[in-house]
Amino acid sequence: MKFQPRASHFIDGEYVEDTNGAAIEVIYPATGEVIARLHSATPAIVEKALNSAKNAQAAWAALSGTERGRILRRASDIMRERNYDLSVLETHDTGKPIQETTVADATSGADALEYFGGLAASLTGEHIPLGGGDFVYTIREALGVCVGIGAWNYPTQIACWKGAPALACGNTMVFKPSETTPLSALKVAEILVEAGAPKGVYNVIQGYGDVGASLVSDPRVAKVSLTGSVPTGRKVYAAAADGMKHVTMELGGKSPMIVFEDADIENAVSGAILGNFYSSGQVCSNGTRVFVQKGIKEAFLKRLSERLAHAKIGDPMDEDVSFGPMVSENQMNIALGYIEKGKAEGARLVYGGERIERDGYFVQPTVFADVTDNMTIAREEIFGPVMSVLDFETEEEVMARANDTEFGLAAGVFTNDLTRAHRIVAGFEAGTCYINTYNLAPVEAPFGGSKMSGVGRENSKLAINHFSEMKTVYVSMNDVEAPY
Repeated sequence: MKFQPRASHFIDGEYVEDTNGAAIEVIYPATGEVIARLHSATPAIVEKALNSAKNAQAAWAALSGTERGRILRRASDIMRERNYDLSVLETHDTGKPIQETTVADATSGADALEYFGGLAASLTGEHIPLGGGDFVYTIREALGVCVGIGAWNYPTQIACWKGAPALACGNTMVFKPSETTPLSALKVAEILVEAGAPKGVYNVIQGYGDVGASLVSDPRVAKVSLTGSVPTGRKVYAAAADGMKHVTMELGGKSPMIVFEDADIENAVSGAILGNFYSSGQVCSNGTRVFVQKGIKEAFLKRLSERLAHAKIGDPMDEDVSFGPMVSENQMNIALGYIEKGKAEGARLVYGGERIERDGYFVQPTVFADVTDNMTIAREEIFGPVMSVLDFETEEEVMARANDTEFGLAAGVFTNDLTRAHRIVAGFEAGTCYINTYNLAPVEAPFGGSKMSGVGRENSKLAINHFSEMKTVYVSMNDVEAPY
């Protein structure tokens, strides 16, 4: 098989196999064809990976930040040089069109390696002068062994978003990709070693939920970073809390996008497309509740339907294709189930709503209008190409409704009134907000949610705080006084 890796796992700088682990079949979502077979990590593999990371950590942390950063920046350069090949792999791993993966996946991973590689040398403590000549200084220290658990929608990007800040701070990592998309992270590990990362600094092991659970509960692990669903996040957070481990949780959402009557309709429609149908709707921050002010609702829906008719659906390896399959048969069936619930609960189907009759897991881009707040499709995260359009009349009304959700990952507003735009985002109960755009996630900016959508932030300088801790040293220049 063309995409079969040399082995299932990458530990201590080399590929490692253990065929005693449960089988993992990698299926190309565009055809349903099995393109690789891997094995879930056995307890022996988990042990080997954790020992490798533990044994490598002290020496890695002892390097200067400049030295660590140089390796990360080299890895970034290699990733950019191999962007097309990595994008082909990502397309076969996820089903996303090559048009998309060449600009949004390995390139984003390379951005993270470059950004945190550049920051690594600047990670210092501070000097705090006190009265009478005493002073305090702080030392920024690595946490130790970090575990990354990835989602299947952006496997290359997530492997780097978690690995780059962890390694920049002097930690080592054991990364477990989703069993649905296990191939890309192996290439990230390979590239890091090629760039000069010592053996054991970045390890990849495959597996189902039991493997993730064994990593999270291991006493050698100091930090857990998960990208996944809220139910998975609850379990992982609880297990990590039992060992007082540091955590970052980047979970799901049911994010609102508000379109006011004064908005540029073309921009708003573009934002709605990017916030609902990019990656076939499989993006955690998607703005799947699109609130459109009543005066422009029909014009918005008409233009949206016209634009969706131009989506080119088909073979993801065709560079003209702009809309691909869903990642798996199971995910497709979940989305189709929600579409049926939308119809049954009285939402008006404006566009799509069917499985596409061809090989693979294709679902039409789907738009429901006249959606009400209590409908299932407006309450639950679908993680598929299903948009709910809801009416509103006033700003006060729409803000209360937009925030009426347990989630708080993202939110967006389209309006030409910038005073209102800033007022709206100040009122959003969400961690990542957009004005007149949607779903951009540059590595320089923090990304993450509030409420049930997560804990902590990915990317930016803030990520450094999640992968390191401060040691405080009080230095006395005076005699010590005691009461007796």
